Amino acid sequence: MSVVPKVWKRLMVTFLCTYLGFFAYNVAFAVTLYLWFVTLCEVSIVGPVVLWIVFVSYAIGFVYVSIIWQLASVVTVLEDSCGFKAMIKSKNLIKGKILVSILIFFKLNFSLGVIDSYFRIYVVYEWGEIGIIKVIGIGVLCFLLLLKLILFVLVVQTVIYFVCNSFHHESVDKSALSDYLEGYFGDYMPLKAKDVQLEEYHL
Repeated sequence: MSVVPKVWKRLMVTFLCTYLGFFAYNVAFAVTLYLWFVTLCEVSIVGPVVLWIVFVSYAIGFVYVSIIWQLASVVTVLEDSCGFKAMIKSKNLIKGKILVSILIFFKLNFSLGVIDSYFRIYVVYEWGEIGIIKVIGIGVLCFLLLLKLILFVLVVQTVIYFVCNSFHHESVDKSALSDYLEGYFGDYMPLKAKDVQLEEYHL
């Protein structure tokens, strides 16, 4: 817990920069839709094709920016950078592992969607009249599954960070990292002050 007071301000800066990025992205998408509505809305063939291309491009860009944001959060915690600097570092790290990151992104979000759907069906809408006891039990189960999924996502994001570092042959100063996060020592032996070059692993 000693790590939290030191990193939360930088995380907030990164989150704010990410929100600004998403806001600008959505504004650009809205402007594009407006231009399509003004110019190509009534064109029989070209209009729908262009609209489909716009929506597909938006979805791809949204997934890409989301992956960068998630990795930027890890960069903010593990490195001395935040905000747009962390996002740029995340963008550079993700090169070469973008397909794996997208696959993991969809798998994790699919799991989140399953838990959310299950909760909505049996707790919010009480489908099937299963009784208040079962509703409460399902609600608690969904909460525990969601908590485990969130923790698992944080671990996966950290693993992706180190895999990307390894892929780009970047070294990790474990001693500086432990000093930086405060609390890595505890009952453990301090690490030697030298860079440790990660081996290259492939996912």
